[in-house]
Amino acid sequence: MPNLRLRSVVLDAPDVRALADFYQRLLGWPATSDDDDPTWFRMEPPGGGTGLAVQEEREFVPPVWPGEGGAQQMQLHLDLQVDDLAAACAHAEQCCARLAEFQPQDDVRVYLDPVGHPFCLFVD
Repeated sequence: MPNLRLRSVVLDAPDVRALADFYQRLLGWPATSDDDDPTWFRMEPPGGGTGLAVQEEREFVPPVWPGEGGAQQMQLHLDLQVDDLAAACAHAEQCCARLAEFQPQDDVRVYLDPVGHPFCLFVD
């Protein structure tokens, strides 16, 4: 078996810099561009581990949450474990995340990033 390691989760966006800026503020991770390519930004947690990247997709269609027939389906979402749910929600909103209308659980908050990718905040 070859040595495989998940390096990044990659999100598509029509405006790569704007979405990278959002996640940089939300996560507090520095964003870097490969070879000064403005269509690709990558963020890594300071202590190592799986990072997050944003790549340009000019034909990007935001997903619908929750899913519905005939609409762009969510391909994945991010689960972000937090120490304090209320503080994390306030921080996400200060970063311009939007609280999703549908909230399936009382102890999890679903937010949408500026281009519509869902992510969950929860205390474990």
